[in-house]
Amino acid sequence: MTSEILSFYKDKTVLITGGTGLLGKVTIEKLLRSTDVKRIYFLVRPKRGEKVEGRFKAWKSDQVFEVLLKKKPHALEHVTPISGDCSSSDLSISEADRRTLTAEVQVVLHGAASVRFLEPLQQALNINTRAVRLMVQLAKEMRRLEAFVHISTAFSNCVVYEIHERFYPEHLTCPVDKVLDLNDSLSGEVIEKMAPALLGNYPNTYTYTKALGEQVIQEEAKDLPVGIYRPAIVLSTYNEPVRGWIDSLQGMMGLIYGTAYGMVHLMLVNRKVHCNLVPADYCVNVAIATAVQIAKLSKLNKNSPPPIYAFSPCQSNRVTYGFAQDQCYQIGLTEPNKKMIWYPFNRNTTCPWVYNIGAMFYHTLPGFLMDLFLRLKGQKPIMAKAYRKIDDGGRMLAPFTKKDFIMHTKNTDQLWQSMSPEDKKIFNFDMTTVDWKDFFTGVMDGIRLYFFKDAPTPESIAEGKKILFKFYVLDRLLTSVIVLIAGAFIWFLLKLAFN
Repeated sequence: MTSEILSFYKDKTVLITGGTGLLGKVTIEKLLRSTDVKRIYFLVRPKRGEKVEGRFKAWKSDQVFEVLLKKKPHALEHVTPISGDCSSSDLSISEADRRTLTAEVQVVLHGAASVRFLEPLQQALNINTRAVRLMVQLAKEMRRLEAFVHISTAFSNCVVYEIHERFYPEHLTCPVDKVLDLNDSLSGEVIEKMAPALLGNYPNTYTYTKALGEQVIQEEAKDLPVGIYRPAIVLSTYNEPVRGWIDSLQGMMGLIYGTAYGMVHLMLVNRKVHCNLVPADYCVNVAIATAVQIAKLSKLNKNSPPPIYAFSPCQSNRVTYGFAQDQCYQIGLTEPNKKMIWYPFNRNTTCPWVYNIGAMFYHTLPGFLMDLFLRLKGQKPIMAKAYRKIDDGGRMLAPFTKKDFIMHTKNTDQLWQSMSPEDKKIFNFDMTTVDWKDFFTGVMDGIRLYFFKDAPTPESIAEGKKILFKFYVLDRLLTSVIVLIAGAFIWFLLKLAFN
């Protein structure tokens, strides 16, 4: 059985933005391991005192490329970093590199984005909206372009709870061209003051600027072989290239990590709401497959609107936030890490004012006490600031955890059904087959290994259980003391009232 996807990518030249992020690395690894691409260019922002080549060389020791390099030791020689910056007004790509890209690139996967919910609006506009326009302009110069995939988010239109694979310009308070004109002509301070009016019903700058980015594609990329890909909340890999691989703690992953660390003890979450989580490797397989489909559709009808592909759990195999929390908690007790700072329990509420009161006792007060301890040891106090970020992040996640979102995935489902058995095997993204208990075991194993640097050996697990038991005893003692103090205080008040 032939593979249409493998045939499409054979000897192709691909440009990837966001290549240094989670999805970018997994995409590059998958293309190199499973296809015969000729060249992968990826845009990378130079860091102070470090050239792009230096950042790329470090990849050879990254565990996500371990399987690849065993199979194809010279695979990374097909990858070329291009110095650039998606927050810059011209992408900061040199003229020589621009000529190379416009002459060679056939497939573009544009995934660079700022995923911070609290990003100042001007910065979010620069990366998530203006950069889309700049990439479209660059793509129009590419003489061999066959497919352009703009990677958005399933929550780009979260102002509605039932989201179809279509554009939603009616929810934007101002057309994208006017917003970008304002962004270019006004200071960051003025843009920030205008943010509430511009955002309208959007809960944060991330979803708003991603929605604007989609309008750029709708309005300015009509003559390109282009499509939009909307993945849901991306967690670690499920199976490929290694189980549970993760390299960032954004959003949901940060909360799971914080709970396992014994730091996060309160969340603003409705446990009955279904969570739209997808494995990183499945997410990448969809992106790779959509490029092939976009190229096919473009040849059939060049005047058709850009297709949209949403990717989220299927209706027949969904899990709730409560299920996810319980699984992560139980797995954490079975294989506890050695780096925890307290017993890893978690409480939930759906009431904002209850969360604010609870956060004082679960987060703010412990942060103050831990900082006091750090000061006594002559170390820099960091915990109070960390807890403020956790609470801000928790509040920003609330709009996505209070009510079910229905994500329609008709186009993506049709894409899956149209794939050959060979392609389905190599580029699997069938969410009906996901074993969520097994997946969350991989998530927790990944956090333990890649963030706590704690290998799952019998000795390490045994030591983790000793530490877990110690903190369990301390937590019970502390809870008992607090209950006794509270009881004594209430008794004192009652005596005053009746005397």
